[in-house]
Amino acid sequence: MGKTYRFALIGCGVISETHAKEIEAIENATLVAVVDPDEEKARTLAKRFGADMYLDYKELLKRNDIDIVNILTPSGTHAAIATEAALAGKHIITEKPMDVTIEKAKSMIKTCREADVKLAVISQHRFDPSAIEVKNAIDEGNLGNLVLGQAAINWYRSQEYYDSGEWRGTWDLDGGGALMNQGIHTIDLLQYFMGPVVNIEARTATLAHERIEVEDVAVATVTFENGALGTIVGTTSAYPGLSARLEIFGTEGTARIEDDQLTHYFLKSSVEEVNLADTNSSIGGTGAAEPGAILGNSHRMQIEDMIQAIEEDREPLVNGEEGIKPLEIILSIYESAKSKQTGIV
Repeated sequence: MGKTYRFALIGCGVISETHAKEIEAIENATLVAVVDPDEEKARTLAKRFGADMYLDYKELLKRNDIDIVNILTPSGTHAAIATEAALAGKHIITEKPMDVTIEKAKSMIKTCREADVKLAVISQHRFDPSAIEVKNAIDEGNLGNLVLGQAAINWYRSQEYYDSGEWRGTWDLDGGGALMNQGIHTIDLLQYFMGPVVNIEARTATLAHERIEVEDVAVATVTFENGALGTIVGTTSAYPGLSARLEIFGTEGTARIEDDQLTHYFLKSSVEEVNLADTNSSIGGTGAAEPGAILGNSHRMQIEDMIQAIEEDREPLVNGEEGIKPLEIILSIYESAKSKQTGIV
């Protein structure tokens, strides 16, 4: 057996257990340390997975036996932590979004390249079987010329969710609301399938929650580089938490992914008008109502991709340049909503 890669988690919040479980499920990976300023959170996670515990990530970064750090802290802290981790020689996996500004995200990319470490941004749904099938269908021309893409993230977060951390619902640390925190994965897949966005017009509002600075409702129309049109709808006000849906329409076919499953796949070239999707499968655990309900199989595949990228000395499949794309779209939506004008990405 080859090298075993040693991981550390920086941040022991809701998503940390998913990362810990998936690291431990990988044959040549092991979780050796966790860190969080909240001692109870750090101690609980460390005990459960047999890892060392730290309260200060700077102390953890002094260790020379850690290969990869997973940054799971509030979004607005990612770049600062990634910079120190890169300078300490650690490869980096950061949760979405990369950070809350384009400047910080670009700084992360630059620092990691200069330090010769790998940077991957969690966009686990690109590794879902449904996303792979749709992407292949598009690349092979099965859907023809793409004409319309629609993303709708109709999720629910309670007031207690936003009140559970001072950083939640703030511009400085959360970076945004229904789009930046909950909708970013679906928006990433939208642009991954449809191509670059060149024009945006949007409106946002805070209508169902108190004591938050960011949006809980957002709508946007977009134009893609290939001339196709699109819509983006996101909310954390859809009680009790409905679906995340992505629809891709082309001149030769249609595909719909709902709650991470390919539910509709029709091609004009089929002998009969038949749904080619496997509608009997179900993966569940989408996080529509509770963020902790997200299943981790696709996280595991992305973590494995980082290991392979190190071994093959290549870029991770979702590197910094890929990770910044949905951030650019969401920030352009916010700018358009703020200015009440059309935004250009």
